[in-house]
Amino acid sequence: MAIKKESEGAVLVTGATGFVGAHLVSTLMATDVDVRPLARSDFDRIAAGESGKTLLGGCDTVVHLAARAHVLDETSPALLDVYRKTNRDATLILARAAAAVGVRRFVFVSSIRVNGSSSSRPFRSEDPPHPEEPYALSKYEAELGLWRVAEETGLEVVVVRPPLVYGPGVKANFRRLLGLAATGLPLPFASIEGRRSLISVHNLVDVLRICLQHSNAPGRTLLVSDGKDISLPSLIRELAAGMDRPSRLFPMPAGLVRALAALVGRAETFDKLAASLQVDPTDTFSALGWRPPISLTDGLRETARWYAESCNA
Repeated sequence: MAIKKESEGAVLVTGATGFVGAHLVSTLMATDVDVRPLARSDFDRIAAGESGKTLLGGCDTVVHLAARAHVLDETSPALLDVYRKTNRDATLILARAAAAVGVRRFVFVSSIRVNGSSSSRPFRSEDPPHPEEPYALSKYEAELGLWRVAEETGLEVVVVRPPLVYGPGVKANFRRLLGLAATGLPLPFASIEGRRSLISVHNLVDVLRICLQHSNAPGRTLLVSDGKDISLPSLIRELAAGMDRPSRLFPMPAGLVRALAALVGRAETFDKLAASLQVDPTDTFSALGWRPPISLTDGLRETARWYAESCNA
């Protein structure tokens, strides 16, 4: 959808070299938007007390994607503090620096895991948060801090909570899943019933683009997805089809599959892919007049083709 420009100021993007950030920067630049990536060294200067005027001056909006999603030692007693330093404290330092130099809007990319690690029904925007892990808690605390900054300074804040993001260039758990689907080997996932919401990186970038200017975006927590959910067996079938590979799935009790995953150190990965974690994006569709431009099937097939081509390159 076309969005009327209210300002010609630059868009500052953190995490611009990451998976989502690279797609966002490319999309914005293709529409002649003045994009200003914020490097980690630049942020360190702001965190050290330097005025944000040089780095943030002239910016109309900020899209804050930079975050810590993983820690090498997940059993460390200081794990929460590590996440808080980047995901909460750094976010609030940046937001206050932005407000101080007249930035109008701050779009914060949070996580659906703020709502919980699994769901018995699709999460809705009005559901109370229930973060169950240090990463999710640090994101939620950042959200709370941003609402305080908004109240104190007038900075327009938009919070976006995406589920698992996939697309060309994806890494981590989804890339491992692509590798499994590419093997064509028999896999014991046919009985896994959990359903998950996903979002294509193209759809996430599109909704972030709209959040930069839409008058209904500020003050909202927006839950987003591709608008259609999928089970793990169906997901593997779609990815295999996109690579012209066979999908050979056979049934096995979920508990036994998890035990096998634990033997190779992938129990947490299995939990994240097999448990139900669904999103109801109806309120976001209504508030922004937005619909995902790419369907779940098309997005998965595109990602699978990219993976197959990258492996054969």
